[in-house]
Order: sequence, then structure tokens, then C-alpha cells
Amino acid sequence: MGKPSENTYAEGIYVGYRYYSTFKVKPAYEFGYELSYTTFAYGKLHLSAPTLAGKITASIQVTNSGEVAGEEVAQLYVHAPTGALAKPEIKLKAFAKTGLLAPGQSQTLTFALTAADLASYNTATESWVADAGTYTVRVGASSLAIKQAATFRYPRPRRWRRAASCWPPRGPSRK
Repeated sequence: MGKPSENTYAEGIYVGYRYYSTFKVKPAYEFGYELSYTTFAYGKLHLSAPTLAGKITASIQVTNSGEVAGEEVAQLYVHAPTGALAKPEIKLKAFAKTGLLAPGQSQTLTFALTAADLASYNTATESWVADAGTYTVRVGASSLAIKQAATFRYPRPRRWRRAASCWPPRGPSRK
């Protein structure tokens, strides 16, 4: 059989780690899973403000708690409040890698979030929407190895009109 010219994905928003975390399915290897010869400890997660107004930063200290030097990739996930749109339990919004840390050495990693990072696409209005409410920031080594969490408020809903209708496809694709 020939190669298909189109592939329509029907999973919607629940692809990969988003499916597993939303429907509480434990995968063999979670998203972001990594092996290391050392271990890392995460300090307290600090947010720059209790309310997002423009931008909010999250910072966390990562310490090599093992016996050999190593690097760590910290992942930042956001859990959104319940709104009109269906949303996965968590969405990966940022990640950062430490430098090579000797045993006992620490590094502070900083992440930035804006209202656009909170948005979900509404196909009915063809716009991006960020709901008002309380958001939870979760930081860890993988989608299941969450080490710290903190919350902030987003005070008012916001909508951006960014894209013309492109889904569902309207007829065969052209070569």
C-alpha cells in the first residue's frame, strides 16, 4: 500500500503524559524520566508574586545530594482551574537544566510564566483562553516525580484571537 498523504490525529488534548496524568494511568516510564548516577534534592519553590499580573517567575534550588557529579533537568508543569474547556491534569510549560553539579553543590533555576502560558485553545471561538482562578505550579524531575508545588491566582479571564479556522481539515490536502 502507498504512503498516506494525511494523518488525522483524533486524541485531542490527551496525548502522552497528559493522558496518563489526567486519567491516573501509571506508564512504564513517565514523561521526562531519566537515569542518573546521582540523586538531587529540590528546595522550596518560590513564586515572585501571589497573583499573575504580566509575568510571574518561579525559582527553585536544586542540590546534588548524591556522591558523584551530575546534571538535572527540572520540569515545570501547570495545573489549571476548572473552566468551560476540558483541560489535562498538567501541562509542561518550561524546563531548565543545571550545570554539572559536584556532590553537595546547588544551583537555582528560574522559570517565567505569562498569561499566554496559561491559555487553552477554544475551537468554538477560534481563540486562546486563559481562565481566571487558582493555578498550581509543579516542579520535578518528571511528570510523576513532582518535588515541589505552589499556587498563584490569575485574576481575570483573557481571550486572544490568533488563528483562522484550520480544523477540521476542509477537503484533501494538496501536494
